Amino acid sequence: MAAAAVALLAGCGRPANDVATYQGYVEGEFVYLSSSQAGTLTQLSVERGQAVAAGMSVFSLEAVNETAALLQAQHQLAAARAQLADLQTGKRPPEVAVTRAQLAQATAQAARAAAQRARDERQYAAGGLSKQQLDDSRTSAQTTAAQVRELQNQVDVARLPGRAQQVAAQAAQVDAAQAAVTEAQWKLDQKRVAAPAAGRVYDTLYRVGEWVQAGNPVVQMLPPQNLKVRFFVPEAALASIAPGRAVAIRCDGCPADVPAHVTYVSREAEYTPPVIYSNESRTKLVFMVEARPAVADAPKLHPGQPVAVRMR
Repeated sequence: MAAAAVALLAGCGRPANDVATYQGYVEGEFVYLSSSQAGTLTQLSVERGQAVAAGMSVFSLEAVNETAALLQAQHQLAAARAQLADLQTGKRPPEVAVTRAQLAQATAQAARAAAQRARDERQYAAGGLSKQQLDDSRTSAQTTAAQVRELQNQVDVARLPGRAQQVAAQAAQVDAAQAAVTEAQWKLDQKRVAAPAAGRVYDTLYRVGEWVQAGNPVVQMLPPQNLKVRFFVPEAALASIAPGRAVAIRCDGCPADVPAHVTYVSREAEYTPPVIYSNESRTKLVFMVEARPAVADAPKLHPGQPVAVRMR
């Protein structure tokens, strides 16, 4: 595509001011936007050639299952939290009130039994009561007193939280439920893909209604910071070129040179690539150099475009 155009710029030359100029081309490191989840494409918010801002919605996949899974996980988390709170606070006030009422009734019965025992003790001492009747009175007093102690213990226990092991186990259930909510939310979020950076859409690879496999790219875009120029220099010029070196990029249709800086210099020699092949350079070994323009200047260049690079 760009080979014929680049051939017009072939060779290394030196203009009138004797500054070396090298031939090259523009290359873009495209970003392919995809989802980790599979689904039917329900919304495509961009089109080819459109400029997009960082965070802008690009496409969406159907998310019925993921939405339902998130709702289920949220309900399970709420139930786990409620059960943990119940264990931590003990019985509910109405339940404690019932036990207190039973305690009051038992206390009254115990008081009556104790009073009856005291009377029976006096009558037995006076000879007006048999030993069997006294024993029955004593047993009744002891039984009712034991009921009072049992119900008092129940009231005390009802106000206590659950056992430490039970609380710890339920707290772990809450953590697991929270993790399930986080996972379900992440899967749902994966059905909506946004632009990771500002840039331009170069292609859309699916249409609305088509099934998209997990990981398959739906949109191809190019952020301006991912655009670079590759050019090739002879070994003799290599010593004067290092990362950070300023260069000027000249292209057809550009009103002025585009400034850039060298970012990479290959240390491996290669024959002149076919894309910039010329009679003058057909036997020369060259080294590949990469330079990047400023983000603001990057939109002036286009992938595949032939350029001439002048050292500054």
